[in-house]
Amino acid sequence: MINTFFEAIENRRSIYALGKVKTLSEDRIREIVEFAIKHTPSPFNSQSGRVVILFGKQSTKFWDFTKAALKNIVPTEAFKTTEEKIASFDAGYGTILFFEDQDIVDGLSEKFAAFKDKFPLWSLQSNGMLEFAVWTALESEGLGASLQHYNPLVDADVVKEWKIPTSWKLVAEMPFGSVVAQAGVKEFSPVESRIKVFF
Repeated sequence: MINTFFEAIENRRSIYALGKVKTLSEDRIREIVEFAIKHTPSPFNSQSGRVVILFGKQSTKFWDFTKAALKNIVPTEAFKTTEEKIASFDAGYGTILFFEDQDIVDGLSEKFAAFKDKFPLWSLQSNGMLEFAVWTALESEGLGASLQHYNPLVDADVVKEWKIPTSWKLVAEMPFGSVVAQAGVKEFSPVESRIKVFF
């Protein structure tokens, strides 16, 4: 499926009704992520973004960890709704985990003391661009996805299970899969109230 850049941006939505129909190979998904992580801009070309791609049972394992962590903090009477939500993420056929390598961020903070307080923020901005690039690319290939944030609840499990370097800080999770149902109508605030132009 080929879209223009603007069409891909416009069509990218949070898809919560995911399926396990493999419309794209694991190799192609890996290619997309590798392209995005290579070409996404980063402060001082630090390239601090890190990604883990989980397919099939590995993805289910992540959502099992998440469900178990949430069971410890969500009231019993509300847990059924939480469990259904987690099941909807696990209904896809993969999950992408996004990280920032804190060794690189801290190293830049030490090397450029004048910007010390800025590097953590800048690294998250870069990671946001990486997430958006991957998300939009997946959409342009016909997959659905959404962006979730269950860190730091699952951090310890992730590090232990997949032997992730402790310097990698988990910042977001992206379940993806075939699109079972499209997103609803999206409302937009007036663009005129969100941008100022001066000549």
